[in-house]
Amino acid sequence: MGNKTSPVYRVVARNKKAYHDYEMLEKYEAGLSLLGSEVKSLREGKCSIKEAYVRIKNSEAWIIKMHIPPYQKQPYRYDPERPRKLLLHKREIKRLMGLTSQKGIVVIPLEVYFTRSGWAKVMIAAARRKKKYEKREDKMKKDVERRLRKEIKTLVRV
Repeated sequence: MGNKTSPVYRVVARNKKAYHDYEMLEKYEAGLSLLGSEVKSLREGKCSIKEAYVRIKNSEAWIIKMHIPPYQKQPYRYDPERPRKLLLHKREIKRLMGLTSQKGIVVIPLEVYFTRSGWAKVMIAAARRKKKYEKREDKMKKDVERRLRKEIKTLVRV
């Protein structure tokens, strides 16, 4: 897997539905090319990645439909859903290009966060959409695990 884990300081946005709808194949940490006012807006915790996805154009990775609302105290306004460049190594971009060329594999953002050094990062993943029956199986497994944990708790108390 191609992820370098740096210590996460503060998570700004998380795509919880992605884990329900997709099976994660590979995860990558990418830097974000942002405007100053976008960083200020992120620091206020304002960001949405629910409908965002990653496209690779001309050997560059771009995140599309990531919504960062304009910073209120800034006179300059920008398009909140403008495409933003992701900062990845060439080999990571080539790997993602190879994966996305396969049928049914997409690249989606999982979370946006700040590292301890203050850099805004996004965790992206190459993922395959789950079928309906796979979602049902996952739900049943989680229910069984939840019941088992509950039973173990009651047995430990006695």
